[in-house]
Amino acid sequence: MLGVTLAVLAGVGAATQSRVNGTLADRIGSGFEAAVISFGSGLLVLTLALALWPGARAALRRVVRGLRGEPGAGHGLGGVAPRLRWWECVGGAAGGFFVATQGLTVGTLGVAVFIVAIVAGQSVSSLVVDRLGLGPGGVRLITVGRALGPVLTVAAVAVSVSGSLSAPGALGLALLPLLAGAGSSWQQAVNGRVRAVASDAPGGAAPGVCAATFLNFLVGTAVLAVALVISLLVQGPPRGTLPSEPWLYAGGVLGIAFIAISAAIVHRIGVLLLGLGMIAGQVVGALLLDVVTPGVDPPGPATYIGAVLTLVAVAAPALLHRRPAP
Repeated sequence: MLGVTLAVLAGVGAATQSRVNGTLADRIGSGFEAAVISFGSGLLVLTLALALWPGARAALRRVVRGLRGEPGAGHGLGGVAPRLRWWECVGGAAGGFFVATQGLTVGTLGVAVFIVAIVAGQSVSSLVVDRLGLGPGGVRLITVGRALGPVLTVAAVAVSVSGSLSAPGALGLALLPLLAGAGSSWQQAVNGRVRAVASDAPGGAAPGVCAATFLNFLVGTAVLAVALVISLLVQGPPRGTLPSEPWLYAGGVLGIAFIAISAAIVHRIGVLLLGLGMIAGQVVGALLLDVVTPGVDPPGPATYIGAVLTLVAVAAPALLHRRPAP
């Protein structure tokens, strides 16, 4: 239950980041530039942390040894060899894609359709990722409680946004956040594997989380930088200007918080419960942001009902959770 609570808090951070990055993209006039600023600022913070934290540097070296398959990288979870495959170290690419979709689609789709697409992709894919055993906790079989959670979550979010769906002609664009939601489950799983190898030493848990989060931001920033260059070559420079409000540059720090939480707890609760908890946090966080943000229409009854149903959807697999041996 503590892990699910942390996942909910991570979801609140993700909702806040979506609001920050979406606003920044509107002011700059470029979703890719806003994403690079968000990921790049997080990378700078994590680089400073590595420079000042010897334990984090040692954890990162264990990741490199695990990627090379060298002995001494650790013993992994449950006696599993600690070798990392290259695709387990590029979870940041999915994170970069997620952040880019915030700036590229929210202005056209609206927050309502964006959330529905993210939830649909994340809920279903997290169940598949757990069943395939891609996360550090191994295979988690599909049970009634675990299957009920994604169904209730999608239904709850659909209820919460039922009165605000708009722009039907742009629904095809919803494929981007749908894929981003699916990719986030894979990202959480592989980041957890990297953290498991990086933390495989006495007292290595916190430095391991830092190393896994740094690698996530390094890969994500590189991918987004390439996308930004291509965008500038095709479309030219953005028409907006950099805003002066400091809070619009907080996306990177918020990203560090929820990526680090995800990497730290995914091996305990699995990708499904992590995803459902973050979805609940995103819905509740978006609700609170709409309540306190000036100039935003107050939420209607359907939004409150949907938020309550989302919490029920998260509680169902958490309370009914069983983990049979594969």
